[in-house]
Amino acid sequence: MADIRKRGPYQWQVRIRRKGHPSQTKTFNTKAEAEAWAQVTESEMVRGVFVSRKEAESTTLSEALDRYAQEVSSKKKGAYQESRRIENLKLYPLAKRFLSTILGKDIAQYRDERLQNGLSEATIRRELVVLSHVFEVARKEWGMEGLMNPVKAIRLPSGRGIVRERRLSSFEESALLEACDVYGGDLPHIVRLALETGMRRGELSGMTWVMVDLKKRTVTLPETKIGEKRIVPLSQLAVRILSDLPRRIDGSVWGMTQDAITKAFIRALFRARTSYEKTCQEKGAKPDPSFLVGLTFHDLRHEATSRFFEKGLNPMQVAAITGHKTLQMLKRYTHLKAEDLAKLLDG
Repeated sequence: MADIRKRGPYQWQVRIRRKGHPSQTKTFNTKAEAEAWAQVTESEMVRGVFVSRKEAESTTLSEALDRYAQEVSSKKKGAYQESRRIENLKLYPLAKRFLSTILGKDIAQYRDERLQNGLSEATIRRELVVLSHVFEVARKEWGMEGLMNPVKAIRLPSGRGIVRERRLSSFEESALLEACDVYGGDLPHIVRLALETGMRRGELSGMTWVMVDLKKRTVTLPETKIGEKRIVPLSQLAVRILSDLPRRIDGSVWGMTQDAITKAFIRALFRARTSYEKTCQEKGAKPDPSFLVGLTFHDLRHEATSRFFEKGLNPMQVAAITGHKTLQMLKRYTHLKAEDLAKLLDG
């Protein structure tokens, strides 16, 4: 039988001891709630379907996210990006709630608030995918068998982000490369190689000299984003870039992490934009508000992919270089310049 005791003027504590089950204790604000919980729990024990929810009832979402980041996210290739999503999730009041109290309606409210704040559906979907996996890992691996996954109870955003159409003009490219040269270090070489190969930031930062064959003009990526081997051909300029680099003792091609590349790229962009605005001011000209604005390092992959098509390569050849698995995926990264298409019509 359940033992129900009054604790202070406003709380009631239930303790259930039954042979073959761990002791269960829980506190409620009213006696009616305490009796209802005791009745349901004892019934589940009698029917042999009881699963302890003790840990889920004492673990907050924030604590679960921290554990997930340490035990799961840290082992992923996209650990840095996922850590940013986890930190965003922890900023919301939902993170202070116990896992067992979070319902589908709470996740739906979080989704809708993020949408109202202007985030893209793709961004929110990625956050919810992480959140769903946290609940699944807690349920399957952390001993919280009775925990329900509330993310599965709601409709996920479509995940179709806005297709970027950002291309570099020749003037922007010159200004960017000049700023990278001034910044120094590995950055100017990494940016030029990104434009020549279409390689992702993570693929570039993880390059080692073992992967590089300058005679065959290739870089062999043993495990890419989608988990498959890919051989990237090198243009003559790419070969010159790599040939001129000093060899590091640790065997890595670069001495920069993914995060360091991003930060350095942002600083170079800022330097290039500032220099451009200063030149316009000296000439008494109005600066172009879009010059180098909104550019990301990943846009270099977009630019490189578009250039492959402009050089006359067919979709299968481009996909072999970039690693895109479908034509639809390839299309999202490809925006050909109308003036170049017009020249092809005359040729």
